[in-house]
Amino acid sequence: MTASDAGFDPGTPPAEALADDHLFAAWAATVAGDLLLQVRGSGLEGKALKDAGDLASHELLMKIFAEHQPDDAVLSEEEHRGTSGAHDRHTARRVWIIDPVDGTREYSEPPRDDWAVHVALWQDGELVAGAVAQPGLGVTFHTGQPPVVPARTAPRPRIAVSRTRPPAFVEALSEEIGADLVPMGSAGAKVISVARDVTDAYVHAGGQYEWDSAAPVAVARAAGLFTSRIDGSPLVYNQAEVLLPDLVVCRPELAEPILDFVRRHGVD
Repeated sequence: MTASDAGFDPGTPPAEALADDHLFAAWAATVAGDLLLQVRGSGLEGKALKDAGDLASHELLMKIFAEHQPDDAVLSEEEHRGTSGAHDRHTARRVWIIDPVDGTREYSEPPRDDWAVHVALWQDGELVAGAVAQPGLGVTFHTGQPPVVPARTAPRPRIAVSRTRPPAFVEALSEEIGADLVPMGSAGAKVISVARDVTDAYVHAGGQYEWDSAAPVAVARAAGLFTSRIDGSPLVYNQAEVLLPDLVVCRPELAEPILDFVRRHGVD
């Protein structure tokens, strides 16, 4: 199913979005999320819903970038994990890194809300803008107006982990630092859960790609959260190899305890 098949019209970006990369990312992620909600309400279920949502959101976002950011390259999950669009991302100065549906399993299980749309902009070696739309919550988190991280309300740290494949070492980590594990869906939802005081850290190892984390990491950084690879090295994007298999996103005060555990015990 495409946006046209769904009878969906994203409209024209507001003038301020056309003049501001942060707001453009937020607008693009939001309208793709609106389309995904429409597809979700079409009566499709299971794999058919996953496939239809992926295709519709991807084609809409590619059309948006071709029309409104024609000089930029695009890297999308749905383009076979390679270079997308009309420009070579390896030589482009600006590259949009997108995930049309992050958390397809959760998307296909209404009324779950732990899925997202990711839109990030890489420019001259750095993530410079990003947006994570969570249509099930009716909110888009973005770098133009970074979320204000509330004071921690839970008595014990909370670590967001995958519903289906939590890293084996995280249980030992949680025992050492006295944390509770909180299973949830998409990587974007898990990162944003830290900014929302739903959790206090997201620790992942075992396989992700740049589009899984680029937009959430951009938003997390703008909100003042700590972000790194599991070994403490920087998260780097728009690489020739798009595999980016691990990350830590957390409140700054939890970074050292988490990284120290990994240094001492590894992730096996």
